[in-house]
Amino acid sequence: MSSITHWYVLYTKPRSEKKVTDRLTDTGYEVYCPLIRTMRQWSDRKKKVSVPMFPSYIFIHIDVKRRQEPLQDSGVMNYVYWVGKPAVIRDKEIEAIKEIENKGSDIVVQGSGFERGQFIEIPDGPFKGLNGTVDKVDNRKVLVYIEQLGCIVQFYYKAQTI
Repeated sequence: MSSITHWYVLYTKPRSEKKVTDRLTDTGYEVYCPLIRTMRQWSDRKKKVSVPMFPSYIFIHIDVKRRQEPLQDSGVMNYVYWVGKPAVIRDKEIEAIKEIENKGSDIVVQGSGFERGQFIEIPDGPFKGLNGTVDKVDNRKVLVYIEQLGCIVQFYYKAQTI
């Protein structure tokens, strides 16, 4: 009898995404933690680093019957639920995330004047063409809920000068 596998989203402890991914992969699970390259600044230097695209979330492709096993990992908090059941992510959505990750360019949204609740279409970068709702605006970053991916993505914007 064939097994039924789906992609699910695991909620991890903060800043544990890479370690949990490594441990679960070493245990034989198919796990995906999409990474993006971003510029980080310290007091003495700037450096490009790879950070999880979705902080505290990783994806696991697993048989329905084995779904409880990854919860034994100390870094896994729980599955992400939708309507009372673990949320299932379609293969085409995982492929879309992989395509975005592979583009590898920095995400830059030009302009400012974003307001909470504003509906926008991402005009440029790897998320170009995706629609979202502004969740939060803070200093030089904007958190946007991307409907097609069902998650919040952080964007940095350049304030336009006149």
